[in-house]
Amino acid sequence: MTDLPASKTAAPDFAHGISFSEALIVWVRVAILSFGGPAGQIAVMHRILVEEKNWISEGRFLHALNYCMLLPGPEAQQLATYIGWLLHRTVGGLVAGGLFILPGIIAIMALSYIYAAYGNVGFVEALFFGLKAAVLAIVVQAVVRVGKRALRNQVMIAIAAIAFVAIFFFAVPFPVIIIAAGIVGFIGARLGRQEFEAIEHGGGKEAAVIDSMLGEAIPDHLRPNPARTLRVAAIWLALWLIPVAALLIGFGPNNVFSQIAIFFSKMAMVTFGGAYAVLAYVAQQAAEYYHWVSPREMLDGLGMAETTPGPLIMVVQFVGFMAAFRDAGGLPPMLAATLGGLLATWVTFTPCFLWIFAGAPYIEKMRGNKALAGALSAITAAVVGVILNLSIWFSLHTLFRQTFEVRSFGFSFDAPVFSSVDVPALILAVAAATAIFRFNVGMLTVLAASCITGILLRLASVI
Repeated sequence: MTDLPASKTAAPDFAHGISFSEALIVWVRVAILSFGGPAGQIAVMHRILVEEKNWISEGRFLHALNYCMLLPGPEAQQLATYIGWLLHRTVGGLVAGGLFILPGIIAIMALSYIYAAYGNVGFVEALFFGLKAAVLAIVVQAVVRVGKRALRNQVMIAIAAIAFVAIFFFAVPFPVIIIAAGIVGFIGARLGRQEFEAIEHGGGKEAAVIDSMLGEAIPDHLRPNPARTLRVAAIWLALWLIPVAALLIGFGPNNVFSQIAIFFSKMAMVTFGGAYAVLAYVAQQAAEYYHWVSPREMLDGLGMAETTPGPLIMVVQFVGFMAAFRDAGGLPPMLAATLGGLLATWVTFTPCFLWIFAGAPYIEKMRGNKALAGALSAITAAVVGVILNLSIWFSLHTLFRQTFEVRSFGFSFDAPVFSSVDVPALILAVAAATAIFRFNVGMLTVLAASCITGILLRLASVI
């Protein structure tokens, strides 16, 4: 069933007739239901906006999603921003994109307070012990899910394999892998190679196109306008980079707040392929270079992001929180941690609005561009290799209490000390994977059951 035409009392500025107050209620609903990672979040938006509300056509929804897949940053949050802007211009985009992350900001901040204050207390440790095992199974599921869609021919399998070897054995930076894959896909598509054809997204059938109230014409605010683009870019670059520059000038490059601002600003420019792909980059840098968190704490943070609404990349707030908590620089630790978490969130998500508000009009003119589609296909294949690296990295630090670094003949990777295997963690991870893969148990159910099991194992003095 679809909605009746929107009320006549809507502002005349919006020819589609959907009032801003009506849209606000829908965006709150989307935000509250935004569990389950990008696949689940996109499915929620598709069900509500395309199937239930009939606000946007299937074709335009898929086109917007393809554009967001090409961008750095969380595709689901940017898709919400795109559609909100399509409906109600800049204010609509701000509300849709902002509400999408607001519940996660509040929830992860609250969990971070508890973690920093009580993380070493037995029952809290037991809860996160269970979370880590379930998160490991979920990451493995992400490898399988993305791989089935992306690795549809020998060329894509080869790209994924090369990406995995490059990042796992040779520590090639994630941005280099993504850029190289994009170039290969772009050239392959330009040469007419069928292996690089576009990957379809979304839950509906292309033939069953739903006519949206917007129609298929490009609204005026989505038409390319160089002067407007320069104004938009200037505003959002200032909002993004002025705080970073102020921290650098005021505190110097070695201050933890400056480091948070610089690192997560860089990350915001290279987070192609969704949260799972970039988490390998964030985890390795935050744990091994900056020493803000340990690998096990990174897993705890990912568990928080998995169990709260919003994008999985919200784990950056936890990392920023813990970094500033441990290096408060004279501030009360909890105050410094709060500022650090909010700073990481600000520099991560501010660029997302820049990419949408400045870039979408030009992308609208490039519908069906085969070269861009080829670049996206190759990047998605490379992301499979990167996520596989992430799953192995998480496995090492979840299932083994000790690892050692192997450096030889250009190789550089962590290997497990097999005698240090954590048997309860191994059993719990296998159980979580069985529930997900064999019995199709939902993510939240698996996470909750794993947390309860962790507490029960603590009560039984097993862990």
